[in-house]
Amino acid sequence: MESLGITLFVVFFVYLVLGMPLAICLGLSVITTFWYHDALPLMAVAQKLYNGLDHFALMAIPFFILASNIMSSGGVSKRLIAVCNAFVGHYSGGLAVASIISCMFFAAISGSSPSTVVAIGGIMIPAMIASGYGERYSVGLLGSAGSLGILIPPSIPMIVYGVATEQSVGKLFMAGVGPGLFMGSLFIITAVIYARVKGFKGGTVVPWKDRFVLLWKALPGLFMPFLILGGIYGGIFTPTEAAAVAVFFALFVGLFVYKDLKFRDIPKVFARSAVMMAMILFIITNAMLFAFILTTEGIPSAIATFIIEHAVTPWVFLLFVNILLYFVGDFMEPSAAILILAPLFLPIVLQLNIDPIHFGIIMTVNMEIGMITPPVGLNLFVASGISGLSLWDVFKGAAPFMIIMLIALLIITYIPVISLWFPKILYGALF
Repeated sequence: MESLGITLFVVFFVYLVLGMPLAICLGLSVITTFWYHDALPLMAVAQKLYNGLDHFALMAIPFFILASNIMSSGGVSKRLIAVCNAFVGHYSGGLAVASIISCMFFAAISGSSPSTVVAIGGIMIPAMIASGYGERYSVGLLGSAGSLGILIPPSIPMIVYGVATEQSVGKLFMAGVGPGLFMGSLFIITAVIYARVKGFKGGTVVPWKDRFVLLWKALPGLFMPFLILGGIYGGIFTPTEAAAVAVFFALFVGLFVYKDLKFRDIPKVFARSAVMMAMILFIITNAMLFAFILTTEGIPSAIATFIIEHAVTPWVFLLFVNILLYFVGDFMEPSAAILILAPLFLPIVLQLNIDPIHFGIIMTVNMEIGMITPPVGLNLFVASGISGLSLWDVFKGAAPFMIIMLIALLIITYIPVISLWFPKILYGALF
């Protein structure tokens, strides 16, 4: 059976080198391995592909994607930007700070990094360039700040981690609040220092009366994170039900409050969301099939036993995990990486007395860094598409923020309280 696991990995990397899409690599490597070893009937592959999506928590993913696209089309992003710019845009570097804060708020609506880059970057990148910030810096900033979309709850990778490790998605969402605010604060500090060094001036001061008018107009969009997280914390609904509530709330706001969304636009929004859903869920189900074979072969427990027998400390193990995930995140989509690696690491995490919720945040932050790292950094491609800059120019603009993210990763890794203080306050003795 050991040869089956070796064959699986060899075939997977061969397909990956040949340039096949990731989801096809994952699924086809399992089919090839089954056929070569005659281990199980191929009908088992079809059954596992179908059963792989038979998880209640995974239903939240298409709902959050749909809610994000509805909010983008319904005028929420431009009102968030307007109110953030009104309050901080007149300071030195204020436009960059407004961009980061807008990304943080939209991240708390969408659960997706690319959606955050599109919704906020499409408006703010041209505005920053027009204000003299420079193309490379502006695009790099928005590509990096948009990555907060998978760290600040709700987060699609956190849902995937919860399914893969059977951990509470609600607790993972709560644990993402502290690191999300911490990372966002570091981005803001960096942007302010950069603006002062470069001598960027702020925009026109908006009168307080106009600020409150803009704040009032943005309230429906600002209310959504409190609706989602408050409902989960209050026990009113589960994370999956919260995603469905977000869709209906987004439709109501877009159609009847802001009225930027028309009924004739809804089919286009649904079609765009369906394409994103199909892509993500196809990757997830193939990754779950791949992870199922690894678990069946006993690879996770074998790795855990090896590490424990060689007296690896939690500190060393977490450092190893961060190094590995940094390179994995460069080549794999976050959901697939989490589904494959989380079950491998979980037995070790439990034996080393590392909190699995905290470990989920560590994995998410690593995937966040991977979103702005070549060659498969999705945010880089999205930001490049919006701006017209080459992928290399976008990466050079994002590089300073990637360094900040790496520093933040080490701090979050070795100071668990940053992740765990909020869920412990909310869940108390139950945590």
